[in-house]
Amino acid sequence: MIITAVGLGLIGGSLCKAIKKHTNHTVYGIDINKETIAMAISQNAIDKETDDLSLADLTIISLYPTDAIDYITANADKFKEGSIVIDTCGIKKAVVDGVTEILQSHDVTFIGAHPMAGREFSGFEYSLDNLFDEASFIITPSPAVPQAKLNLLEDFAYSIHFKKVVFATPEEHDQIIAFTSQLAHVVSNAYIKSPTHQKQLGFSAGSFQDLTRVAKLNEVMWTPLFMLNKEPLCFEIDYIIEKLTEYRDALQNGDNDRLRELLKEGRILKEETKKL
Repeated sequence: MIITAVGLGLIGGSLCKAIKKHTNHTVYGIDINKETIAMAISQNAIDKETDDLSLADLTIISLYPTDAIDYITANADKFKEGSIVIDTCGIKKAVVDGVTEILQSHDVTFIGAHPMAGREFSGFEYSLDNLFDEASFIITPSPAVPQAKLNLLEDFAYSIHFKKVVFATPEEHDQIIAFTSQLAHVVSNAYIKSPTHQKQLGFSAGSFQDLTRVAKLNEVMWTPLFMLNKEPLCFEIDYIIEKLTEYRDALQNGDNDRLRELLKEGRILKEETKKL
């Protein structure tokens, strides 16, 4: 299979490295940064650069959501007829809705996808050939996608060592990802803004590191991801504010029993999560 990767940042670069490590597919690369292309070739992440989208049986678009929509729309007539185009964006409904129809009109199948892995760093220089070894690959197809092409994409994901493939509607994906990923980034980013942060040196250990890890985010990438998914994310922010208020009120009121019960509820939920 011939695969073209558009965008060779952390995710695109890591996908290319995994493909070259675990399969015999030919991989072409497209990126506006020529230094990135040179690095990708030198590290055997891609076979060569191309500007011909019609070569690929599978095209992977690893751009920010609005850029992905714009790129696919502008180049809809250039993809190979009968081929598959996927994206790797962290939100799905806006992308799937934005490009599915125009690609269908050119006999190209679009399938929304989300590799559930990342790092605190961005750029090809931080890409890894094993980034996805313990990760889920989420597939969010529109109803018209043929089962055979879904099977092909699922097999592809397992072939590059994703641990699990999950199917969801774009709406389900965005609702759940607001909780499992986006809220965590917002909370971490807000938490570290406490004035006490300036005094934490020597007082912080594992829990501080765990909670602040994703505060180091790429704001250029995450801002549109949050904005394009604002309703589910606002729901999760409102809900955690409500829960935090319960803890604060128990403390202010000196209510030991209520605080103990709140802590117990959270512990039990976490223990049950481990069993899933």
